[in-house]
Amino acid sequence: MSVFNSSHYDDHELVSFCQDARSGLRAIVAVHNSNLGPALGGCRMFPYANDDHALDDVLRLSKGMTYKSALAGLPLGGGKAVIIGDPASLKSRDLLLAMGQFVNDLGGRYITAEDSGTTVTDLKIIAERTSYVSGVVEGGRFGGDPSPYTAQGVFLGIKAALAFKHGSDDLSGVRVAVQGAGAVGRHLIELLIAEGAIVFAADVNVKHCQLAQQSGAVVIPCDHIMGFDTDVLAPCAMGASLNADSVEIIRAGIVAGAANNQLASNAQGERLLRRGILYAPDFVINAGGIIDVYYQRAEGGSTKTAAHLSNISSSLLEIFTQSAASGLSTVAIAEQLAEDIFLNGLRVKAA
Repeated sequence: MSVFNSSHYDDHELVSFCQDARSGLRAIVAVHNSNLGPALGGCRMFPYANDDHALDDVLRLSKGMTYKSALAGLPLGGGKAVIIGDPASLKSRDLLLAMGQFVNDLGGRYITAEDSGTTVTDLKIIAERTSYVSGVVEGGRFGGDPSPYTAQGVFLGIKAALAFKHGSDDLSGVRVAVQGAGAVGRHLIELLIAEGAIVFAADVNVKHCQLAQQSGAVVIPCDHIMGFDTDVLAPCAMGASLNADSVEIIRAGIVAGAANNQLASNAQGERLLRRGILYAPDFVINAGGIIDVYYQRAEGGSTKTAAHLSNISSSLLEIFTQSAASGLSTVAIAEQLAEDIFLNGLRVKAA
């Protein structure tokens, strides 16, 4: 494993490794950039094939958090943590306590939150060893879980994309294919169906498929989702689903979903543009969760989250407009806008 030679290393400020033999914890924390404020990002637990895959993931995810917070107008930097292992078999109280100590030993350079493979309950255990945790506020509509807010932001982003491409954000009869019906995807499906959309869902988890079906979605095989005949494709599973092969079979006119790092590389963003497919950059559209956890930590609640979520639609519309005018991909425009904020040290204030 070579951090500095990784294709995803981007002058990260901090990459820290931890192993705790007693609990079995093997984890990596990456802080990409903290020009705008402390690095905040989720703690993911996943059975990576090898350590290099884990390193690549935490580097990509932490960088994405920098861009996400900048464009969301939050005074935060970008960071991420990954725990290497299957959450179904390896997760334990001792492991989570060890993770809390790891985060605490970083002295506030990284603030953790929920992510794939971890829950609010897990974060409360981590919080027994560190105060550098967000997304565990008691009470409130969702009890500290930011997933519904991520889904709400994606929902608003889909409507913004429809309005830009078709002149109307009416979801009645719009066909949406949701790849991944887990914590965020499930809530997104419910929001879409409530507005009259026809939703198709795919997930490797049978329980997730059953819940999606109960909500009114039509379940389709996972290997059909990318090329499915639909108006909107919403990737809400793991990253890199938009690769050199999959972008060629997409039949949707809009790609807008919750997954992080949807593009295997920015070349896929260019290809989507050339194919006439409107892509909503993931680090813009899925910012609802980080907006919520920011307000939880800053104010002990998320009363301002809903108002701030509207920034997602306006940011996307600006990006779509600049992309159409310049001929640059939406992801290239979004990255330029974010870099203007965090690299130039522009002052950012939450709404």
